[in-house]
Amino acid sequence: MGRRQRNSRDGKLRVLFLIRVADGAEQRFLAAYEAIRHQVARVPGHLLDQVCQSTEDSRQWLITSEWESAEHFLAWERSPEHREMVKPMRDCLEQRESLRFHVVRET
Repeated sequence: MGRRQRNSRDGKLRVLFLIRVADGAEQRFLAAYEAIRHQVARVPGHLLDQVCQSTEDSRQWLITSEWESAEHFLAWERSPEHREMVKPMRDCLEQRESLRFHVVRET
């Protein structure tokens, strides 16, 4: 009840972007995120995103996004517009790791 199951290759994709912001660049990072978040929200297939800060390390952040499909996300990620749009944010980072997961079940 309340659970939806789907083939792991069909449907939504969740992207986790684990990042470490350079010392002193936190406000610049947030300003860069704020400057692009509404543009990203208009990208075809984008459903939502969140930016989260670690409770234990103020320089550790997580950006999560959800997409209608892997194809939507990959088309966006590979586009020149994506690279240009996220450059100011990436310039604030010391480390980054991108993880992708197919949404298999949700409640």
